Amino acid sequence: MCKILLSINPEHVENIINKSKRYEYRKTKCKRTIDKIIIYSTLPVGKVIGEVEVVEIVEDSPEKIWNLTSLFSGISQEFFEKYYKHKDMAVAYKLGEVKKYKIPKTLKEFGVNCAPQSFMYI
Repeated sequence: MCKILLSINPEHVENIINKSKRYEYRKTKCKRTIDKIIIYSTLPVGKVIGEVEVVEIVEDSPEKIWNLTSLFSGISQEFFEKYYKHKDMAVAYKLGEVKKYKIPKTLKEFGVNCAPQSFMYI
């Protein structure tokens, strides 16, 4: 079992929790096979609010990824295209069961001093 800690904008965190966003997009794929994402909601929240199961990892061209995932992307096509501008590959983590913590946690509770720019194995 491998987990990663991701820094995610609070707006996107809400969409993950309410399940309107069922894919988390990244520019690079983790080298290890992961099964959970620990969600750090960036400022102004600044807390680890929960975790989500990773059901599948899809990697392909941005155009193909958008065509496959857009219905449950939780973001606009414009935002997606801007994020992947000048990129040949896109990674989409298909999200499953979400577990929201009753009491948000600090990064220190995970042995982390500062939020990762990309991701961090936990």
